[in-house]
Amino acid sequence: MAAAPETRAFEAEVSQVLHLVTHSLYSHKDIFLRELISNASDACDKLRFAALSDASLTADDADLHIDLSFDRDARTLTIRDNGVGMNRDEVIENIGTIARSGTRKFLDSLSGDARKDTQLIGQFGVGFYSAFIVADKVTLTTRKAGHADGEGVRWESTGTGEYTLETVESVPRGTTVVLHLKADESEFLDAWKLRDLVKRYSDHVAFPIRLPVQKDGKPTDEFETVNHAAALWARPKAEITDEEYQAFYKSLSHDYNDALAWSHNRVEGSQSYTSLLYVPEKQPFDAVMSGRDERKGLKLYIRRVFIMDASEQLLPNYLRFVRGVVDSDDLPLNVSREILQENRLVSQIRSACVKRVLDLLEKIAKDEPEKFQQFIAAFGNTLKEGIAEDTGNRERIAKLLRFASTKSDDTHKNVSLDDYIGRMQTGQDVIWYVTADSHAAAKGSPQIEALRAKDVEVLLLSDRIDEWMIGYLGEYAGKKLRNAAKGDLDAPDSGEVERRKQVDEAAAPVLKKITDALGSLVSEVRVSYRLTDSASCIVLAEHDMALHMQRLLREAGHDVPGSEPILEINPAHPLLRALEAEADEARVNDLSLLLFEEAQLTAGDQLADPAAFIARVNRVALGLSA
Repeated sequence: MAAAPETRAFEAEVSQVLHLVTHSLYSHKDIFLRELISNASDACDKLRFAALSDASLTADDADLHIDLSFDRDARTLTIRDNGVGMNRDEVIENIGTIARSGTRKFLDSLSGDARKDTQLIGQFGVGFYSAFIVADKVTLTTRKAGHADGEGVRWESTGTGEYTLETVESVPRGTTVVLHLKADESEFLDAWKLRDLVKRYSDHVAFPIRLPVQKDGKPTDEFETVNHAAALWARPKAEITDEEYQAFYKSLSHDYNDALAWSHNRVEGSQSYTSLLYVPEKQPFDAVMSGRDERKGLKLYIRRVFIMDASEQLLPNYLRFVRGVVDSDDLPLNVSREILQENRLVSQIRSACVKRVLDLLEKIAKDEPEKFQQFIAAFGNTLKEGIAEDTGNRERIAKLLRFASTKSDDTHKNVSLDDYIGRMQTGQDVIWYVTADSHAAAKGSPQIEALRAKDVEVLLLSDRIDEWMIGYLGEYAGKKLRNAAKGDLDAPDSGEVERRKQVDEAAAPVLKKITDALGSLVSEVRVSYRLTDSASCIVLAEHDMALHMQRLLREAGHDVPGSEPILEINPAHPLLRALEAEADEARVNDLSLLLFEEAQLTAGDQLADPAAFIARVNRVALGLSA
């Protein structure tokens, strides 16, 4: 040894994750082997790619493989690869997936519910740290390809608060992980158990996974390959079982759940490539964090050689939940991210991947509506981003969206735009909707009272993204989309024009009282023909931002230009009749302000002075004057 071991403390967050892994994942303990083999496979992939430009890296051992071995007497299980290996700095930085994947965000997402947190850990991926589920000590020894024999590194930890690092000599290229198994984990010292786990989780790994040949119940020095050792996506679809597809998905995504669906295609012609694309059942953790870190999930291979995670280059942001692989026969092996952004072949592959995913979603929506509702619950809001991002596929994406509706008594988002059009009344040429910051607020919106009275269906949009998204979706299938809370509700016929003129003239005195009381708070006070039960409502101009969205943006620190909304009143409401008959100017002011503030609240706005509002309510309730 060249130097004494150095003891280093884990960061507090990593210690928390280690504790969580060892205490919450016991029921899923088998996955540790999948995770460690996946790491070893990645290391072999990286070396194979690096050796394309520097053959000397594999000169001493070009046969890349992953070996499993065990020692019953010492109670150790060893996973060894002859891949790219790591130097000292890389060991410190990359030893565990969680340590470099936003640990703080991961921990902040935990609910305290063991079952839910276990699912979250699965979505996040526990990587190297999963070894501590079954081991009370882990020793990792590694040497980076191209480095001298004396530049090996040993990392060791009991998974508590610290680990040791030391430089060691005579270390073979690659990484060796030795698990010192806990007393009750003897099942992993059995060749048949290990063989079964490899078949179940890692059969698709493209490098040989080898176990010692057993003779008289004891391992020999000879190794045999126990996995299929071929890229699953390169095999004919007819030869691949659903179980194999699902096992590959779980290894690829580090997910415990099955994939919701997948699409496996081979394209040949002007260019040749294979794609295997998965839609998960639940939101992958890293999809939620999009924008902060580089997107991951879609691996690019060129002639079976792993090149990079190219999710950003091969899929638009609104499909960031998709997982899978693309294997091209035509791209150059020395491709870079910059080349990917400009390459015509990559652009064609990207377009094809988008088409495959949308085709798959359309098929699920048509053939398996219950499964599609699972997808909408998990990814409906993410898909909505495509309305703004992907103008070429806007109509296809809109067809897949689902909304709540006044035709349903529950909050389920199961109404498509095609469903709505199929139920439109004779002569109706507009798709009506209303936005709010909750389903209850949308359903109770006063602006839709007249439409409901006429049995006109209204879509209820209550997700934060909806107000932004709908601004890019002006029409669908030739039908305009209209917000019931903006602009004029309808164009009256000649007979209705005369009736409304009479109503407006009769209401002129009360309109003047309210206009004088409110002053510059509103741009106009007018009679409403969208109210039937409520006393008042706020109406915005056609292209104004909804009040609840203005409030959310202000709370997020954004400057939102002020606007003077229109106040519509219902002259037949008892409150308006009382106001019309009121002679006390102070009480007129109180009632007028209450009408406006009630309308603000139902529109999702925030009152400028809640204390003054409460004082007004109390005065009116007690019959007092200001």
